[in-house]
Amino acid sequence: MTELVNRPYDTLNIGDSATFEKTLTEKELVLFAAVSGDVNPVHLDAEFAKTTMFGERIAHGMWSGSLISAALATVLPGPGTIYLGQELSFRRPVKLGDTLTVTLTVKDKQDAKKIVELDCLVVNQQGEKVVLGTAKVIAPSEPVRLTAPVLPEIHLGA
Repeated sequence: MTELVNRPYDTLNIGDSATFEKTLTEKELVLFAAVSGDVNPVHLDAEFAKTTMFGERIAHGMWSGSLISAALATVLPGPGTIYLGQELSFRRPVKLGDTLTVTLTVKDKQDAKKIVELDCLVVNQQGEKVVLGTAKVIAPSEPVRLTAPVLPEIHLGA
């Protein structure tokens, strides 16, 4: 079982960082399309995607953005974090099989409301920048340690 541990506001320092990693699979791509409703054929239709500037299917940009959300919620600051806003700049496409690493770095703290601003960097397995941005969150004020929920297995197709 995986344990989730947060970093309460008072324990965070400018420059603190953490990482989160995930690989894009066919299943993840299709499930993201189903959940988001974004059925752009560049994501789902290999023949169509061949005619685009990418030459192949690519991930939804917000799939990469969702990894930042996951990193904020599970790693830094972690459970209890409230997401306030995000600025993203998409730098290169993400392809099936790419492994992305999100690095979050504490950039600023606002004591009055326990707001934390974090630099967000997402790179692929070659170290190429995929997404750059900043996130604003309210960090939890109390420590939390809990077991990560076990998600159900989802099967595609018949």
